[in-house]
Amino acid sequence: MVFAVNFGRVAFAPLVEPLQAAFGVGPATVGAVVSLVWFGTALPRLPLSYVLTRVSRRRVVVVAGLCLTGAAVLTALSPDIRTLRLGVVAVGVASGTYFVSAVPLISELYPDRVGKRVGIHGTAAQLAAVAAPTVVVSVVAVATWRAVFWLLAVAALATTVVFAISLGRTDGVREAPPARNFRGVLGNWRVILTGMLFVSAAGFVWQGLFNFYVSVMLARGLETGTANALLTVAFAAGIPAFWVSGTLVDRFPTVPYILGLAGVFTAGVFGLTVLRGTLALGAVSVVIGYTIHGLFPALDTYVLSSLPADTRAGTFAAFSGLSIAIEASGSGVVGVLVGAGYPYAVVFRSFAGGLAVLLAVSVALYWTDRLPADDRAVGAAKA
Repeated sequence: MVFAVNFGRVAFAPLVEPLQAAFGVGPATVGAVVSLVWFGTALPRLPLSYVLTRVSRRRVVVVAGLCLTGAAVLTALSPDIRTLRLGVVAVGVASGTYFVSAVPLISELYPDRVGKRVGIHGTAAQLAAVAAPTVVVSVVAVATWRAVFWLLAVAALATTVVFAISLGRTDGVREAPPARNFRGVLGNWRVILTGMLFVSAAGFVWQGLFNFYVSVMLARGLETGTANALLTVAFAAGIPAFWVSGTLVDRFPTVPYILGLAGVFTAGVFGLTVLRGTLALGAVSVVIGYTIHGLFPALDTYVLSSLPADTRAGTFAAFSGLSIAIEASGSGVVGVLVGAGYPYAVVFRSFAGGLAVLLAVSVALYWTDRLPADDRAVGAAKA
């Protein structure tokens, strides 16, 4: 099911050029439209931080699947750019609803190895991101961009039905009841802000980068086919990253591990602006893809493990909603800056500098013991 959900979010990146041609718009407009799927992803998360204190996570997952089905149909039928915007936002809302309910559910069903299980779930999502460029290009070659979303609607409906049926076969695995403690969610503000410090800026840069990855590679002197291949390489690096990082974060000190991934990602973004040649850019694409996707399960594990059970789902929804609200503007900002005449190299070199500053702040806060510790770190310290 998460394969279909994430496919809907990432399908727009390889459609940037077809959408420009279909609707007669420029890169700034398409960049803003692509950003809408991530704003949509953020939109339901804060309201869901309250809803999830009242409603079962499993039921919300089913609702998310039905919403994705309808959103895909709306996108496929879009006659103009205005309707397309609505469809894109709806796809994002469905995905945001899914992730904020499914990820806490996983942590409750598998409390012994949260990182590993979240990593497996993320691996399935990343397989969709890797498959999306090839699938989208292949479908567009034989049909139109609209066919992509008709296929998504079918996949979303089918997987939702399978999940709903499977609910009746999980009597042996009980979900924790919704915890009616919304005030406790608000009391976890330090965990929310710490998680945002770690992930929001890196996510902002990644959003702007992967949606314009082909254009960035063309500006570095590569051919279109090679540029598309490196976008696939960056996503493909995330497949082992989710799995391996989810396992490693259960074994290593969480915060230093997260800071290390963020530092390597920052170096990779800077390297993308100075290196040339297929081999060099291919290598840095692997580094960027691995570290950013390894960062996501590590952050989810840190936040989930830092929270008490009675506020976990609601706080995770609030954290992810605020984070993605910041991250989602990355594509739009890049589109505006490039439209204003700034080269891609200048834009992303500046972004790398900003990430380096935030990384230094994070290291200083950790070094002075001013960051919340997760339960596993506390347990290890006591042992």
